[in-house]
Amino acid sequence: MRHLFRVLGTATTLLGGVGCAFAEGEPTALLDQQRCMFCHTVDTPFRAPSFQQIAARYRRVPDASAMLEGKLRLGGRAHWGDMAMPSAAGRGGGLLSRDDAHVLVQWVLRQ
Repeated sequence: MRHLFRVLGTATTLLGGVGCAFAEGEPTALLDQQRCMFCHTVDTPFRAPSFQQIAARYRRVPDASAMLEGKLRLGGRAHWGDMAMPSAAGRGGGLLSRDDAHVLVQWVLRQ
């Protein structure tokens, strides 16, 4: 199976980036560990905005990545209605490193 993903990723690169999100991969283990899908989906608002909505709002905002990474790690006030973002510990995801927060935010911003 890993070989299939490697072949598909190589084919995607050769095609000039078509399907780039697949080639770069969803950080599934981090999404599960941090319980992101309890409130978010990729394309439809649920309890919180979709990842696509977040990307559309913040993709071109200077320093948005650092702000979102901090919010993932430490929590923060509501920007999309009444529900605040809980901290990583508050979500039950345990500690979230700066590197892992960066991986998640960069993935979201590519949506």
